[in-house]
Amino acid sequence: MGKKNDGKQLAQNKKASHDYFIEDTYEAGMVLMGTEIKSLRNGRANISDAFATIRNGEIFIHNLHISPFEQGNRHNPTDPTRARKLLLHKAQIHKLLGQSKQEGYSIVPLKIYVRNGYAKLLIGLGKGKKQFDKRDSAAKRDAQRDIQRALREKQKIVR
Repeated sequence: MGKKNDGKQLAQNKKASHDYFIEDTYEAGMVLMGTEIKSLRNGRANISDAFATIRNGEIFIHNLHISPFEQGNRHNPTDPTRARKLLLHKAQIHKLLGQSKQEGYSIVPLKIYVRNGYAKLLIGLGKGKKQFDKRDSAAKRDAQRDIQRALREKQKIVR
């Protein structure tokens, strides 16, 4: 039997699907220090401003804010937005490096969750949307919502 939070989504980047076309996703482990995992399990993380970079064959996540754990000890990290190393296979890092060097592509964090007791970060390779793309996506979403509403109304009338 798993832990209480296993498989539970702890944080999500809602702006990512609005600002990027997500083309590929990868599940990465995170190197955490001290009581950061306890703080994550309490849902005290914010990934809306986070981004990933690749340096020296290693991938790091920047601006991922994990609040300090209140009951933590003196070994708590002092900087809540420090750069954290992500754990991926070398082949995946090389593939991401090659794709992210292309014009308009970025490595975007999508969500944080716990699997088998380990904190995982779902990162995606995203191509930035232009303003008209964002308006087009919003129009499609609104049209889909109107269609669903009309179908529900039609089902109510039939009954």
